[in-house]
Amino acid sequence: MPLTHRQTLGAGDVLGTGTLSPYRAVVARPGEEHVIRTELLAEPGASPAGDGQALPTGERRAIACVVHMTDLHVGDVQSPARFEFFNREFRDPRFAGLVPTQRPQEALAAHALAALVRSLNGGLAGPITGAAPELVLTGGDAIDNGQHNEVRTLLRLLDGGRVDPNSGAPEYEGVQSVDWPDDIFWVPDGRPGTSDIFVRDHGYPLLPGLLQRALLPFESPGLRLPWLGCHGNHDTLCQGVGLMTPALQDALVARRKPIALPDGFDRDQAHDTFVHQPEDFFAGPTIDVTPDAERRHCSIGEYVSAHGDGAAPRGHGFDERNLRDHTAFHVHDTAPVRFIVLDNACPGGSADLCMDEAQLAWLEDRLAEVHSSYRTAGGDRVRTEADDRLVVIVSHHGSDVPVSTRPHADGTIPGAGARLLSTLLRFDNVVLWLNGHTHMHAIHPRSAPKGEGHGLWEVTTGSLVDWPCQARLIELFDAGDGVLGIASTMIDHDGPAESEHAETTLEMASLHRELAANFPMAGFGSVFEGTRLDRNAIMLRSIGFALP
Repeated sequence: MPLTHRQTLGAGDVLGTGTLSPYRAVVARPGEEHVIRTELLAEPGASPAGDGQALPTGERRAIACVVHMTDLHVGDVQSPARFEFFNREFRDPRFAGLVPTQRPQEALAAHALAALVRSLNGGLAGPITGAAPELVLTGGDAIDNGQHNEVRTLLRLLDGGRVDPNSGAPEYEGVQSVDWPDDIFWVPDGRPGTSDIFVRDHGYPLLPGLLQRALLPFESPGLRLPWLGCHGNHDTLCQGVGLMTPALQDALVARRKPIALPDGFDRDQAHDTFVHQPEDFFAGPTIDVTPDAERRHCSIGEYVSAHGDGAAPRGHGFDERNLRDHTAFHVHDTAPVRFIVLDNACPGGSADLCMDEAQLAWLEDRLAEVHSSYRTAGGDRVRTEADDRLVVIVSHHGSDVPVSTRPHADGTIPGAGARLLSTLLRFDNVVLWLNGHTHMHAIHPRSAPKGEGHGLWEVTTGSLVDWPCQARLIELFDAGDGVLGIASTMIDHDGPAESEHAETTLEMASLHRELAANFPMAGFGSVFEGTRLDRNAIMLRSIGFALP
């Protein structure tokens, strides 16, 4: 049962015991009812809404129903230009923006996404309106390391076809190999004569042959729903942070893989070095892996063009302007709703939020086209001849993400996050802002300053790669009495709660979720789950025009 108002998943019996924590099964639990949230209807100073609130009377007529899934992180887990050894530095705050770079479950990410595709193809119906989803909105970081073979795998998973997660040699070559010279990674085949920290300290199981099975080709049916693309920092940067310099691009398709920091490395410069000169990390010890030309870097222009022109919507939302200008912000219109997809990743490197004046101006123009009136930055009211329409914003970063204050030659501006939010709040038809990046479920009411406007709901969806490995179903509906309802219901993928033999795609998807649930500090009970108010919720907001 993929919708969590009927069934949720949580920690079950102990399957393995480690010196620091147990390894637990994932088991089915009772569903989680929707919480009513009325903060944007309340008077200033009123307490937040929660249990016990009732919806306004009305027929709850469906206006739109969509799926939001983000931070899929489909990755090449054997790439020579992934710096997994950073994980050893997780206690050093100077590496805080760079870890984790490897997760025990990541070799199974393609199977988890295939299982989510099955859930979305399974005839979902919104629990509040009964409407079926009509569109899937992706939220960026669909791939992990800005590589062509990762984009190919992603598109085969979402559009359908033969998925081949492997790269390099026929056999697995990576940090989870039995002979890898470091014990900080989970080795499902077991390390000869010793154990890794996941088996020893956290009770992870031994599953011989898992990695070879995980990298075998398999068929994906593809989404039966149309979907829109969105650009995130991982989609074109090295591990979402580092610039793909010419030297690093050469390293992507070569055979040397770094396994530790260079001698004498200046840890105080760890982040800036990785942003601007990531190739410097090849100066330390390396091992040889099998090179693969398909690992070549995917620029933003190539990322956009790879989405093709035969899908519906054409190019998964990316249009001729995007192809011409090498941009990734675009518009998708339905009769009742305008969806505006932004690109707020930093082209100059780092995982921060960035935007430039050109995109902000473009955004204002697209918003004005669906507003009969709006406020200027100076507070003046502008009236237009446009018809009012609801607006949903989609981006990778949200307003709580740090904004870049670094000067970039590419024209991005510091403080763009605050500029973006203030811009959206000047246009009252913007009712919802969907984003990701933090890998945490969160829902925040964003009130208009000085009460001049109705505010908007900002909804952040967690990552498929990290626990709880979910997507979000969104229903927009007429709640009556001039109120719009926005219902959020979390979606679990189609893998069974408990994994069995981890041989089929669904079983490996189930194991992916179980491994993620037991990942220290990011699994069961972690901040990634959010609170009850951040998951199944009905958000209410006044509307100043007749809903379609």
